[in-house]
Amino acid sequence: MTDHTSTPARRGWKFGHRATPYVFAFFMASIMAMLMCLVITAAHAGIDEAYLVRVLEAYLLAMPVAFCCVLVVRPLVLRLVALTVHPPG
Repeated sequence: MTDHTSTPARRGWKFGHRATPYVFAFFMASIMAMLMCLVITAAHAGIDEAYLVRVLEAYLLAMPVAFCCVLVVRPLVLRLVALTVHPPG
């Protein structure tokens, strides 16, 4: 039986491990910005027929800002975690 998960065609689309902080920041920012836009838009303007349009308009600004913020605060967060969590082993 052939293991298809290790074929070059399957791995070819992935980024190298050095991209991990940036890929993490992208996904974290994308998800958190969307969640925050959904909640804040609903809290400020309510949920009506224009709700999703307002959410997407807010997201256009929020996502790039969140991405930059995650990149900037990541080193601080890593230090704080190291100060408050015992290392494995």
